[in-house]
Amino acid sequence: MPSEPIGSNPKTPAINFDHELSPEDLRRSFDSLVAGFETTEQIKPVDGIIGQERVLAALQMGLGIQDAGFNIFVSGMPGIGKMTAVRLFLEESARSKEAPPDWVYVNDFDDPYRPKALKLPAGLGRQLAQDMRSLVDQIRLDIQRAFESDEYSKKREEIISGVSQQRETALEHLLQQAADSGFALRPTSFGFVILPVRDGRPLEDIEFATLPAAERAHFRRRREQLEEELTRVINQLRQPQREANEKLAELNRQVAMFFVGEQLDDLREKYRGLPAAVHYLTTVHEDILYDIKAFKSPVLPGYQESMASLPWLQELPSRKYEVNLLVDNAQQAGAPVVVELNPTYNNLCGRIEKESHLGTLYTDFTMIRPGAIHRANGGYLVLPVEEVLQNPFSWDGLKRALSSNQIDVEEPAERLGFTSGKSLRPEPIPLSIKVVLMGRPLIYHLLHAYDVDFPELFKVKADFDISMEATDENVQSLVGLISTLCQRYLLKPLSKMAVARVLEHYSRMCEDKQKLSTHFGALADVLKEAHFWAVQEDAEYIDVKHVQKALDEKVHRSNLIKEHIQEMVRRRTLLVDTTGQATGQVNGISVMNSGDYMFGRPSRITATVGPGGQGIVDIEREVELGGAVHSKGVLIIGGYLTQKYAQDMVLTLAGRLVFEQSYEGVEGDSASGAELFAILSALSRLPINQGIAVTGSVNQHGEIQPIGAVNEKVEGFYEVCKARVLTGEQGVIIPQGNVQHLMLSQEVVPDVREGKFHIWAIKNVDEGMEVLTGVPAGERTADGGFTPDTVNYLVQQRLGEFAEYLKEFPEMALGGPGAGAG
Repeated sequence: MPSEPIGSNPKTPAINFDHELSPEDLRRSFDSLVAGFETTEQIKPVDGIIGQERVLAALQMGLGIQDAGFNIFVSGMPGIGKMTAVRLFLEESARSKEAPPDWVYVNDFDDPYRPKALKLPAGLGRQLAQDMRSLVDQIRLDIQRAFESDEYSKKREEIISGVSQQRETALEHLLQQAADSGFALRPTSFGFVILPVRDGRPLEDIEFATLPAAERAHFRRRREQLEEELTRVINQLRQPQREANEKLAELNRQVAMFFVGEQLDDLREKYRGLPAAVHYLTTVHEDILYDIKAFKSPVLPGYQESMASLPWLQELPSRKYEVNLLVDNAQQAGAPVVVELNPTYNNLCGRIEKESHLGTLYTDFTMIRPGAIHRANGGYLVLPVEEVLQNPFSWDGLKRALSSNQIDVEEPAERLGFTSGKSLRPEPIPLSIKVVLMGRPLIYHLLHAYDVDFPELFKVKADFDISMEATDENVQSLVGLISTLCQRYLLKPLSKMAVARVLEHYSRMCEDKQKLSTHFGALADVLKEAHFWAVQEDAEYIDVKHVQKALDEKVHRSNLIKEHIQEMVRRRTLLVDTTGQATGQVNGISVMNSGDYMFGRPSRITATVGPGGQGIVDIEREVELGGAVHSKGVLIIGGYLTQKYAQDMVLTLAGRLVFEQSYEGVEGDSASGAELFAILSALSRLPINQGIAVTGSVNQHGEIQPIGAVNEKVEGFYEVCKARVLTGEQGVIIPQGNVQHLMLSQEVVPDVREGKFHIWAIKNVDEGMEVLTGVPAGERTADGGFTPDTVNYLVQQRLGEFAEYLKEFPEMALGGPGAGAG
C-alpha cells in the first residue's frame, strides 16, 4: 500500500501555543537574594560544610561514638570539596580535645630485638630523649675523669700489682726448676713452650732428633714432669687473677655507682609519676653498672655531627641508651588531624630503616620510624580510599590495626613469610583513632559487598550530595563561602550582581531551579578565572561581566567539537531541517560529552511504516549500534501502539526507525518520544514541523518522562536555528517534568521573549502531536474509536488498513516480499 512521500505537504501546520512556556519559566534569577551588600568584602567568611546536613549528622554521630568499628566512610563525587570540608570539620572537633600522649621506643636490655614502647604525657617524650642524651654525655665525662684520676689509678695498681707479684714469684721459681732440669721456658701468645737445653743453648727439633735414643728418652721424662709442674703453677695463678678481676669490676662499679646513681636518682624523681619510665631508668642503671666499659672509651670529636655521615659511629656502645622519640605531641593543640595522601604501607604503618655497613644491613630500635597511624593516634586520620587500595599491603595493614586496636611495625617481607636478615619486632602500641576514608560511592558499595571486614570497621557512611536546596540559608552560606575563597586565594571581591551570576551558574550545574550545586572545587575555579579577567581590566572588583567572561572562555576552550558539528549542520553536511515540514521525520536531540563539556546535537530521526508482522524494528540495534536502554525505548513504543490502538484488533505493523547519519553508538531512551512521534506521523500521514525538535522519553501509557541535560539539548537546537535564521516558528518540546530543571543561557531567553523561539512542555504523546502537527490529538469515543479527523483517528484507521491488507496477503505477516514498505 503506497504512502505519502516525506515532505509532500507544503503547508506548515499551525503551532499550538497551549503548552508554551513563558520567558520566566526558562531561567531563575537570584538577584533578589543578594541584597544587603555591595561586594563580598562586606560578607562574613564561612568555613565548614555547607548544605550537607546528612553528612554533618553522620560525622557527629561517628565521632561521638567511641566504640570500635564506628569509623567513617565519606562518600561523594570528586570535586565537591569533601576533603576540605571534612578536614575543617575534624579540626574544629579536635580543638576541644586533649593532646594525645607521646610514644617512644627504648631498648630492651634483655632482648634487644624486642624494643619496648613507652607512653608519656605530651611533651615528656622529647624531654626524656633530651635527658637521656644529657645523662649519657655527663656519665661518660664523669666516669672517664674518674678512671683517669690518681686515686682510681692507685687502687687499680694495688690490685694489679698484688697479682703481678704472685705471678712473677711463681714464674721465677718455675724458670729455675726448668733450668735445673735442663730446659728453658719460652713465652708465646699461646702460653709457654718447653725447650731442652744442651751446652747452654736450646735445641732445635732437628738437633733433638740426632740425640741418642737414651738421651731423648731422658729429656722426655723430665719434660713431662716439668709440664705437670707448669700446669699446676698456672692453675694456682688463675684464682688470684679471678679475684683481681672481681676486685677491678667492683672498683669500676663503685666508681660508676657514685656518678650514675646520683644522676639517675634525679631522673627517677623527675618521672616518679610514670611507672614505665621509672622502670626503664632502673634498667638503664643496672645495665650501665653491668657494662661500664661502654663509657670508658673516649668520645670521638664531632660524634653527633658525624653520625649521619659515618654510620659505624652509631655502633658506639652508649647508643643503646638513646630514646627514639616516635610520636612527639609537644606542640599539638588538641587532637591531631592527619591527612595522608600517599598511604603506602610504610607511610601508613611505619617502617624499620636499615643502614649498610661493610656490606651488611644493620638496624636497631633507633631506626623505627612512625607512620600516619602513629601520628594520628588519639585523633583523626583521613585517607583517600582508592590510594589505600592501590598500594600493596596498605588496606590489609589498616584493617589489622583497626581490628586489633594496636599498631605493629613490621617488615612487609615478614608478613609474606620471607626473612629479611636482622630485623626487629617492636612492642605494639595501643591504638585509639577515628579513620575517615574518602572515596566515590562505587568504592563504598564494592567494599561493602566483597570485603567482609569493611562493614564491621566502617559502620558510618557520610554521603555528600551533589546539590543542595536553594534556601535563603544555603544561599547566604554559599555567598559566605565565596567571600572565604576570595580571601583564601587573594582574589578581588565580587559585586552582588557577580555573586548572583555565580549562583545562577551553580543552579545550572545541578540542572534544577530549586537547587544549587555543591561542586565547590569548580566554584573556586570560576572565581580564579573571573579574578584573572578583572585584573586584565584593572577593575576594582569582580563584576558580572568578568564572571560571564570566565564562563564563556571555559566553554570556548572546550567546544571545538561542538563548533565543527554545528558547522556541518549549517553547511548541510549533516542533514537537519529547521524549516518546513515532513512526514515520518522529526528532529531529535542527543547529548555529546567531550570530557569537561557537554552539548546538545540535533539529529534527524526518520520512520517508515507498512503492513507486516515484524513490529517496530530498531535499525540501530540491528546493526549493533544501539544500546540496551535505547532498544528498551523502542520496544516501549510497540507497547504504546498496542495499548492505544490495538485493543480490539491485532497490531499488524512493520516499521523502521533510524537515526540518520549516525555512525557511532546510540544509547539512552531520551529520544523514544521523538521516535514515537515519527512513527505516528508516518502512520497518520500528517507532516511534522521541522522547526521543532523533541526530547523526552515515553512509557507504554503515552506519558512523556523527564530526561537529563535538558538545558544543553534546548540550547543545542537553538544555536543551530540561530546560525541559519530564526523564523519565529522554531522551538523545542520538552517533558513537563523538566520545566523545573530549566536554567537556559541568557542568550536564549530574550529571543523567547520576542517570540523568535519557543519552548513547549508536554505531559503526554497527544499534546506533543498537537504541537508538532497543529492537528487535535482526538478523544476516544464510546465505540472505542477516536473523533474523526484527528491524529489518533488517522493512526487507528491506517493500522486498520494494514490489518485488512494482511488478511488478503497473510504471507506479509511473516516478513514476505514488500513487508514494511512505507
